[in-house]
Amino acid sequence: MLSQAMGAMLPAALAVALSPFPVIGIVLILSGAHGRRNGLLFAAGWITGLTITATVVALLFGGADDPDSTSSAIADWGRVVAGTAFLVLGVRTWWRRPRAGEEAEPPRWMSSLDDVTAGRALLLGALLSGANPKNLVLTASAATSIAEAGAHDVGLVAAVAVFVLIASCTVLGAVAVHLAGGRRGASFLDGVRRFMVANSTVITVIVLLLLGAGVLGDGLSGLGR
Repeated sequence: MLSQAMGAMLPAALAVALSPFPVIGIVLILSGAHGRRNGLLFAAGWITGLTITATVVALLFGGADDPDSTSSAIADWGRVVAGTAFLVLGVRTWWRRPRAGEEAEPPRWMSSLDDVTAGRALLLGALLSGANPKNLVLTASAATSIAEAGAHDVGLVAAVAVFVLIASCTVLGAVAVHLAGGRRGASFLDGVRRFMVANSTVITVIVLLLLGAGVLGDGLSGLGR
């Protein structure tokens, strides 16, 4: 059951990890005056937000491993809605992409990340992981998959921990490179940031469309049982 739970939540975990804006955000925070401290706090907030959201959803849908249960039906309908929303959002994002010669306007919350306070770094990490609408849906989808696989007690804890670890690998990786890489690490992270900024729309659209199709298909398959 544990391996099944991990396999089911893997696509959502990777989608959270590959989201461009958190990667850009953590790199900007790490490049600031208190980058070491604030980067660690952002990562702690990120992990906390994911853990709380995934655990709450997994516990709420604890009976979803029974295909005939109300929890299972709600989960399948939720997947249909979420999958459709991801597809629509992916098309909308592509339609509103910057045209040739235009530059994408970064979100307002990125404007002052180089001098963010310790408390704001912690809160921002938690909000981007646990309260961000896209990540919230992805985390809920992963946690529901864990519940449907029948993971309980130690298995549930292990599956949630693996999800959080995979979903946090880019944020944790950036912090590790900053702490151990010196100037070379800083140069590498700046290159990653520039790549993410330049290709954020394409990355976001691909993730949304692929994940949306997968989630919608799983929901329709579940409702057809």
